Amino acid sequence: MNLDIVLTAEGYKFVTTEEYPEKPDEDATDDQVKAYDKWVKADEMARCYMPASMVNVFQHQHQSIGSAYDMLESLKEMFSEKNRAAKQIAMKALLNTKMAEGSSVRDHVMKMMGLLNELEVLGAVIDKESQVEMVLQTLPDSF
Repeated sequence: MNLDIVLTAEGYKFVTTEEYPEKPDEDATDDQVKAYDKWVKADEMARCYMPASMVNVFQHQHQSIGSAYDMLESLKEMFSEKNRAAKQIAMKALLNTKMAEGSSVRDHVMKMMGLLNELEVLGAVIDKESQVEMVLQTLPDSF
């Protein structure tokens, strides 16, 4: 969850969803070269952030992987067997979470966003409108 927040905040999340682009050839426009350079810089940053959020064993296993996209795909493959059960647990937690009266709205919303991000990483597809509705349903009636 923290990694997703950092990559999103820094504007680097796209490198976890897009494969490494081909290097522009000599005839490429300045915009194409700039886009490629932006992708490479973002990928380098993501490849620094990602291992920092992993336990040492996974850091070692992924140190030679070429891109953030490939690193994430490798992790998904490693955990695919547990994926379905993990998705069910996260969905159950999301659906059973209710904000307690008097507690922090911010903390509650951050918790809900974390669960939604976890589900996204596990491959669940929940449109933004439904995500908002799910969060709103967990708030006390006094809101």
